[in-house]
Amino acid sequence: MIDPADFNPFQQALYDDMRAGIATGFSAFKTSDDNGKMIGPWNVSLHHPAVGKGSWELTKAVNAIGALPANVKEVAILVVGGHYRAAYEIYAHVAVAERVGMPLARISALVSNIKPADLAADESAAFDMVLALCGGGPVPEPIWRLAVETLGDLGAAQLVFLVGVYAFVATTLNGFDVPAPSRETGA
Repeated sequence: MIDPADFNPFQQALYDDMRAGIATGFSAFKTSDDNGKMIGPWNVSLHHPAVGKGSWELTKAVNAIGALPANVKEVAILVVGGHYRAAYEIYAHVAVAERVGMPLARISALVSNIKPADLAADESAAFDMVLALCGGGPVPEPIWRLAVETLGDLGAAQLVFLVGVYAFVATTLNGFDVPAPSRETGA
């Protein structure tokens, strides 16, 4: 972890932007230590700020689309995190899913890439599309058509972009062996 006192100006600007974004959208889980040092994907971004800035800008752009409700986004992110077995991503988005009221049995199934029987129509369409994207190759036409019918053109597009962002995040977390903090201690 990089101490904020050691940032160069580019890192400082990225840190400030990430902290502002985290404050508005990532408050359900731990993103820094007690000294303000970033953890998770944000720490990696600060170590490699040119890529980190691009990744952060893409994350903000995909979230700004605003076509998908929070529960659908969490279904997608949990499936991606489970597919890649990305410890920090699973940790973070289990916390978010719990905050939006998702039952633990559903969360467990999603990170296991098993389709829960109690999904709403929009969550079900998202699950199918995400699982198809994680499997590789083009999305089968009926899955795409159902996603568009259920989520709208913009929602289906946002879902594709969301999967891409979180697949990148998961790969980054796994590539740099980023652990999840302990749920009990937050450390």
